[in-house]
Amino acid sequence: MRVLIGGGSGFVGRELTRLLKNKGHEVTIISRQPGLGKITWGELEAGGLPPCEAAVNLSGENLMNPLRWWNEGYRKDLFSSRVDTTTILAQAIAGSPSPPHAWVLVTGVACYKPSLTAQYTEDSEWTPFDLLSRLVKEWEWAGRLPENIAQNTRQVVIRPGVVLGRDGGAMKQMMTPFWLGLGGTLGSGRQPFPWIHVSDLAGIIAHALEPSPDTPSSAVPQVFNGVAPALNTNYEFTKELGRVLRRPTVFPVPGFVIDALMGSERAIVLTQGQKVEPKRTLESGFQYQYPDLSSALKEIVES
Repeated sequence: MRVLIGGGSGFVGRELTRLLKNKGHEVTIISRQPGLGKITWGELEAGGLPPCEAAVNLSGENLMNPLRWWNEGYRKDLFSSRVDTTTILAQAIAGSPSPPHAWVLVTGVACYKPSLTAQYTEDSEWTPFDLLSRLVKEWEWAGRLPENIAQNTRQVVIRPGVVLGRDGGAMKQMMTPFWLGLGGTLGSGRQPFPWIHVSDLAGIIAHALEPSPDTPSSAVPQVFNGVAPALNTNYEFTKELGRVLRRPTVFPVPGFVIDALMGSERAIVLTQGQKVEPKRTLESGFQYQYPDLSSALKEIVES
């Protein structure tokens, strides 16, 4: 199978590329820079979709980039880097004389309203309530294919939680303070912490790309929550990471400090959270490699 991946050189993209190539698939990455096995977004717009059986979009400015101050320019980049690339790819698929059989868009769980009690599955209804949920709404809408194309191209949306892995993502920023014994809970620590190991997220994406004759064609994308089946809090994550690293976790970071450092609209990802269940992901037959925090964090720390 030939797979086209937008944002394939990023943290999740590298893991997905490795997995697909190990399975014998051919991967082409859409990137800002040309190179071997790559096409640029400009080439995609000008020349249309290259021959492929599946397409994935993982593109997007890093929400938690510690080097960028939370301002209007950054917010615009968050939207444009996701919505614009998704629009370009969806239009290329719709305009192709031979569209792929699968189109997978990876967004996020920010669509679900933070709550200490509510539990969300893929069937939960939601409406935008803040900046990040509006982003998910625009992002997913940009990926919708015309009905005549959707009859032959299966549309899938995967909503991951915090992606954990040793080569990037949230862990890259957390490891240093935890190694130094300066780790601690964020805010109250009671907030839900939906997470997934990067290998499992890549696995869910690859699973969604496989031909599925049992799934009827639909103009509405099929949604999978890209989270581990464990429902953990920030406190549980903090204590387990400290245990695996054999380091104390006695330095909580107050919510107002996180708000000041990151901007309140962005800090909500860390100080609040959602209980998200991968109901449809499990029903699809996907097998997690790292279904619990202990196995996930041990793999990250010990490898």
